[in-house]
Amino acid sequence: MRIVTVCGAGVGTSAILATTVRRALARLDVEAEVAASSTDDVARDAADAQLVLTTPEWFTRVRAEAGTAHVAVVDRIMDLEAVTSVLEREL
Repeated sequence: MRIVTVCGAGVGTSAILATTVRRALARLDVEAEVAASSTDDVARDAADAQLVLTTPEWFTRVRAEAGTAHVAVVDRIMDLEAVTSVLEREL
């Protein structure tokens, strides 16, 4: 499984979210490759992803460019419980 986290530049919010996603996946005992991306690169980076996670402000743009990957919103990117809950729902 491949999960891509997306924000505007691909270095701040998406990197923090990717770290939280890795921690949540470990908690759930799920193996997946996790990568951070920018809105400019999401079409390329999500081409082989099953799940794309982003924040509410980027959802519409990311969904339009993410191809066949499912796109979900994470409101609290540093909240392990919140991210775990999103992953439980989306995986």
